[in-house]
Amino acid sequence: MIYGAMKFSLGGSLKLAFRPWVEGIENVPTEGPAILASNHLSFSDSFFLPAVLDRKVTFIAKAEYFTSPGVKGKLTAAFFKGVGQLPVDRSGARGAGEAAIKSGIEVLERGELFGIYPEGTRSPDGRLYRGKPGGLARVALATGAPVIPVAMIDTEKVQPPGKIVPKMIRPGIRIGKPLDFTRYQGMEGDRFILRSVTDEVMYEIMKLSGQEYVDIYATAAKRQMADEKKKAEAEAKKAEGPGKGKGHGTDGPGKAEAGA
Repeated sequence: MIYGAMKFSLGGSLKLAFRPWVEGIENVPTEGPAILASNHLSFSDSFFLPAVLDRKVTFIAKAEYFTSPGVKGKLTAAFFKGVGQLPVDRSGARGAGEAAIKSGIEVLERGELFGIYPEGTRSPDGRLYRGKPGGLARVALATGAPVIPVAMIDTEKVQPPGKIVPKMIRPGIRIGKPLDFTRYQGMEGDRFILRSVTDEVMYEIMKLSGQEYVDIYATAAKRQMADEKKKAEAEAKKAEGPGKGKGHGTDGPGKAEAGA
């Protein structure tokens, strides 16, 4: 009931304001379980995709969204529950992965749609990164549910990372044909099979999105970018010299030069 009301109000508002275009919506089954595996460009991805579908889509969200204190925290929790998000504690990497897998299986066993981002996090630069083999492949093989590749287009331009107010840019959603991995059921313990399933899905997402593919994890790319930024800042600070930015005392370099 809450989801229906939230979908009607939020989904209707998003479609009216941003007019997202959609291709391949007929590839989403009208009933029965299915996994929607999407690239991840923006925080708003989890809202635009459900907005254009008639069925409920359940995504995984950080537990912090559901446990923050105060009135704002309660409103945030109600909002995320209303749009079909499930809380997962990410305090432990392995525990978070197992919780997400369990939640995904439960959603699919109810005959619903489960949304997942194989990259594991938002792309830091708009490129498509290597998919993590744990969640997507294990849920698919454990349930036998078809995997539907999805490409979000230009959502990072609507709401760039760190920006609260969205830009009025028309995003797009491209939905591919379902992929059947039932031939691998019972083999979710084989890491080579998990890697193969994940790579096949990522290849289809790449074709749909037109993104440049980078064969490293997005989390590793973010760490690398952060390290490079710190290094550049340190080098810039070093290049300024020890006297840069200090006060204007009578013995300072600028005063001495002026009196020369």
